[in-house]
Amino acid sequence: MPLAEWEATRDTLQLWTQIVGKARMANTPIVNHWWNVPLYVTARGLTTSLIPHAHGLSFQIDFDLQDHRLEIVTDSDERRSLPLESRPVAEFYADFMARLDELGVGTAIWPMPVEIEDAIPFVDDQVHGTYNPDQAHRFWLMLVQINRIFQEFRSRYVGKASPIHLFWGALDLAVTRFSGRTAPPHPGGAPHCGPQVMLEAYSHEVSSCGYWPGGEGEGLFYSYTYPEPAGFHAMTVAPQAASYREDLGEFVLPYKAVRTASDPDQVLLDFLQTTYEAAAATGDWDREALERPPP
Repeated sequence: MPLAEWEATRDTLQLWTQIVGKARMANTPIVNHWWNVPLYVTARGLTTSLIPHAHGLSFQIDFDLQDHRLEIVTDSDERRSLPLESRPVAEFYADFMARLDELGVGTAIWPMPVEIEDAIPFVDDQVHGTYNPDQAHRFWLMLVQINRIFQEFRSRYVGKASPIHLFWGALDLAVTRFSGRTAPPHPGGAPHCGPQVMLEAYSHEVSSCGYWPGGEGEGLFYSYTYPEPAGFHAMTVAPQAASYREDLGEFVLPYKAVRTASDPDQVLLDFLQTTYEAAAATGDWDREALERPPP
C-alpha cells in the first residue's frame, strides 16, 4: 500500500487518533514514558483500553476498522458511536466531544495536533477529511501482523520493556527496551511538544523499534537508541536492505523489503534483533542479565 496512494486517509486517521488519545491522556495519571497515552491493536482495530473518569465512571474508546465505527462505551453499559467516514476533522472533533458529554465523561483537551508541522487546530481543520475504509482496514491488517512479530521480539527480554504501543503522535507502532540506566536530558524539538514531553519519554536509556507509515515507499521499520552510543551508526545489521539514515538518526528497513521476502517474519526479527544488539554492544548493556534466549 504505497503511502502516496493512502496519504490522505492516513493523515485523517492520525488526527482522529490524536483526538481520542488526548482524551485518554487527560483522564489518566501519567505513567513512565507516557505509557498512559497510546492506543493498542485489537481484533477489530484500535483501543484506548479502560479509562477512569473523574465522575466515577470508566469508559473505553475503540476504532472498529472492520465496521468503520468509533465506539464509546462506559462501565454502566451506556454507548455512543460515530461512523468513520470522510468528513472534516473539525466535525469529527465536535461530534466526539458531544458524545463524551452525553455519556457523562466530558473531557477537555488541548485541541492542537502534536508532532505535525504546520498543524491546524482540530476545531478549525476543514482540510483533512478523507477516509477510505479499504485503506484503513489494510493498514490495520498490517499492524496486526507487525504486532505479532513485535510480541515475539519483546518476549526475548527480561529487562524493562514497554507494551506494544500505537503512539498517535506519529501513528507508529513501537516497542522499547530499557537498559536500566538513566539518560541525559533529551533536547526535544518535536513540533507542538513542550520540553517535558521528550524529557519524560527519554528519561532512561532505550533501544526502540517500530513501524512508521511515513517517509517514502510503503513506510519504514525503524530502530534507534537514546542516547546514541559512539559507533552505533556504523554497526552491521541485517537484512541487507537495512541501512542507517543520518537524517533520522535511525536504522531503517523498508516495509516493502519485509512484505516481499520469502520469510517476512524472520526478516523482520533479524532487523529487530541485530539493531538491538548494535545498541546493546556499543552502549555496554548488561546483556546477560537482561536477555532471554529465544525458545
